[in-house]
Amino acid sequence: MAELNFHHLRYFWVIAHRRSLTRAAEELHVSPSALSIQLRQLEERLGQPLFERRQRRLVLTEAGRIALDHADTIFKAGDELVGTLKGRPRAAVPVLHVGAVATLSRNFQLAWLRPLLGRDDVRVHLHAGRLRELLVQLGAHALDVVLTNEPVPGDRASGWRSRLIARQPVSLVSRKPRGRTEVALRFPHDLHDQPLVLPGESSGYRSAFDLALEAAGVRPRVLAEVDDMAMLRLLARETGVLALVPPVVVHDELAQGVLVERCSIPSIEETFYAITVQRRYPHPLLRELLAAG
Repeated sequence: MAELNFHHLRYFWVIAHRRSLTRAAEELHVSPSALSIQLRQLEERLGQPLFERRQRRLVLTEAGRIALDHADTIFKAGDELVGTLKGRPRAAVPVLHVGAVATLSRNFQLAWLRPLLGRDDVRVHLHAGRLRELLVQLGAHALDVVLTNEPVPGDRASGWRSRLIARQPVSLVSRKPRGRTEVALRFPHDLHDQPLVLPGESSGYRSAFDLALEAAGVRPRVLAEVDDMAMLRLLARETGVLALVPPVVVHDELAQGVLVERCSIPSIEETFYAITVQRRYPHPLLRELLAAG
């Protein structure tokens, strides 16, 4: 069997990073047609298409993303060889690219990624953004997984897969009332005319909370609605107002006594999903995390 042509691999590597055959050809000082022939020969050798064209753009296929990861490692190894011989050694490690919606609890992200954190043989790149943007990156194989609070409808075209990785009950928390004994709240009856800070209406558990209050005829005073969990956590800490959050969001504040849990609502849960796309070659580090969950 013929060996891999590393000259062809270098050409592919430049094309992939420039995302343009023309720009890569200019950088490599060859004609676009000659570069295209070299790329086609590499694809024939690997038995897989490495790019697909989308609106005049070159987009890596799944096989292309894997080939690029290996090419990065190979050419980094060459740099490391030179560095080592010159007294500047560096070590290459595999990278897991994780996307997370910007409103997702940082504490939850940390807990989910903890099995990989602190390991010398792993690097995690965490990307925050809007769900739609993250899914585009996932489909382009620039991300390995997207963390979110809601499942994503899957179909044959997208290949999305939504895996439920955790459920968290929600609670009403606040600072400890000053000068009086802490009193547990009865849900939902004690919330009538109570000032509250709540997650935005787009939140899944907010809908369940509103329905429970409506069924009981209870009307609280909603002082703020916040989509971002970090801001909800801050409001819970800095005001004396009751806030509706999953305990994982305010784990440190509860442990330190800055906040107290006034009422647990086990009938209402926040859900956490790992969104992946069907791949022929799933990332081994991701398999570890999903198996642990």
